[in-house]
Amino acid sequence: MAKVLKSVRKLWYLYLVELILFVQAAVFLYYRDNSYIAVHDNLDLFVAHFKMMKLNDAFFAHGVDLPIVGGLSRDVFGSEFSLYNILYYLFPSIVAYFIGYFLKIIIGLFSFVLLAKDVYADKYRKYKPLIWILGTAFGLIPVFPTYGIAFTSVPLLIYMLRKIYFASDVKKCIRWYVALFAYPLISYFSYHGFFILCYMCVAVIILWIRDRRFPGRMIASVAILSLGYVTFEYRLFSAMLFSDTVTIRESMVISSLPFTDVLKLALEGFLNAQFHCQDSHMYAALPVCLIAIIYLNYRHIHAGEWGDLCKDPINLVFLWIIFNSLIYGMYDWEPFRTVVETVVPKLKGFQLDRTLYFNTFLWYALAFLVAKRMYDTGLKAWVTIANVWVTFIIAIVTLKPQVYNDFYYTCYNQAYKLILGKETSTVDYREFYSEDLFDEIKADIDYEDEWSAAYGIHPAILQYNGISTLDGYIGMYTQEYKDKWRKVIAPALDTAPGFKQYYDEWGPRAYLYSGSDENTFAPLRHMTLKDNSLSVDPKALAELGCRYIFSRIEIDNAEELNLKLKGTYTGNGSPYTIYVYEV
Repeated sequence: MAKVLKSVRKLWYLYLVELILFVQAAVFLYYRDNSYIAVHDNLDLFVAHFKMMKLNDAFFAHGVDLPIVGGLSRDVFGSEFSLYNILYYLFPSIVAYFIGYFLKIIIGLFSFVLLAKDVYADKYRKYKPLIWILGTAFGLIPVFPTYGIAFTSVPLLIYMLRKIYFASDVKKCIRWYVALFAYPLISYFSYHGFFILCYMCVAVIILWIRDRRFPGRMIASVAILSLGYVTFEYRLFSAMLFSDTVTIRESMVISSLPFTDVLKLALEGFLNAQFHCQDSHMYAALPVCLIAIIYLNYRHIHAGEWGDLCKDPINLVFLWIIFNSLIYGMYDWEPFRTVVETVVPKLKGFQLDRTLYFNTFLWYALAFLVAKRMYDTGLKAWVTIANVWVTFIIAIVTLKPQVYNDFYYTCYNQAYKLILGKETSTVDYREFYSEDLFDEIKADIDYEDEWSAAYGIHPAILQYNGISTLDGYIGMYTQEYKDKWRKVIAPALDTAPGFKQYYDEWGPRAYLYSGSDENTFAPLRHMTLKDNSLSVDPKALAELGCRYIFSRIEIDNAEELNLKLKGTYTGNGSPYTIYVYEV
């Protein structure tokens, strides 16, 4: 018993990490497709696209269109040379989702550990509790699921670049150059790659000035990584650089805020991040880090250590966080955006505010540096405080409700059912897609790939179930089709100013909207609407070749629109009642 207690005291951080990972794995393995998975920009988007590609055997195909928004080139969708995407080719969708979920955690943890080992070498053991707990917390951050691995692999990239920079000779760089070339397999150019290359170019300039010698290895690294992105994401680069097709990116209206509001937006990004990268730093990491920064800089200034202000890694990481937050805000400042788009016209519509995504790693790196400083005092009290603080950080990350915290929402919703004996308003993965119900529907109507549309549900549900849709959610399709679809939904937009602005100024959700400005596609268990009518131009819809409308709403003006009710379907474990109308 004494040996067990001694082991627990010594390796408490490993037991904590193992416990958290075990509980998460147990929850998802037990509930499987009854888990509550984030819908927004997830189940309503990429998961359905991957399933659609698999159903149409289009992962590696060329010169084919996928049955979404009337037919869209396979090249617009994710690369087949992406680890996360490959999972959906190899496994059933829900299995692929969970493998991707845990790969994000594992890659985040071991990337953090590898980088810390490389930086601190023989001092690594001293800081091991901090490294493992913060590394796990970093891996657990509930970021955009499809690009979660891209988020948590950032320390791995830094590790590889350090290996290249500090290698004793060029021959030892070769294997790291190969690894760097392959890095895009777990990254994504539009979300991280573009900015990584920009940061690397800045690093080249800084190293050239600091070392007073030509940084050939780093310049080679920029070239090799660029080549890797072009190779692994060749479809994206082909569409960006060699296509003359006018897409909806050209007509997107980006906010043009006054500079004071830009600063407010930057502050919001600094404090709360953005829902795609909610890392919970404001609740645990930020307060302690700010206090530490104020205290440490006071000591530097009081001691006259002005040079150390610019060299202290805590200050450098903090300034990087501020820079990323400022760019996030300035993206909505027209003068800044105009300069960028004038210098590089191909960046028109490109979301430069994604610099904020890198703060997910930087906040945890900053937390480590501050906790390390506590360890370095050598005082047991400060070591204990550091340990308690990082434990609090990982608890917040695990248990704080955030958009993509699937673990929290699965536990909450399942506990709610268990304790109160009734369902919550949200639906789980199986209910959201309701495969059994749609299999019954397709069999009953003898469905054979006819063009269809969704009302009252996300079109992604139809796509996931092998139904060709004229509507859909996709970030880059042709402006020509957007204009055609606008004719279909013009009657709704004429009386729904919110959706009119939403579609005209943005546009990726080519949906059938409510003419009463009600959200008819919210993934709720029960939906009560004030208006059950459908506002569309039936002639424009027919011209696009629409055969069926799959509606969760019993359309009360169906006769006026010349829609024939083909059947009403419910059951099969689905929360939906689906009304199928023939156009």
